[in-house]
Amino acid sequence: MTPDTGSVFGLTAAEKLQLVEDLWDDVSSQPEDVPVHPWQLAEVERRRANLASRPESALSWDEMTARLRELHRGG
Repeated sequence: MTPDTGSVFGLTAAEKLQLVEDLWDDVSSQPEDVPVHPWQLAEVERRRANLASRPESALSWDEMTARLRELHRGG
């Protein structure tokens, strides 16, 4: 981002994507600083318990991506 743009809205799509990537890299470099809300922790625990009680409900990466592709195609 050049200093004379004044706003992220004046950036090209490629520059915006680079900015997002740079921000993500910065935030993810210290995950302990990212706030986690109690409801998020509760949801993780709910999902862990569900998986522990129903391991057959888990999908492989290939199964999950196939389902997402099917949803994206509208079928």
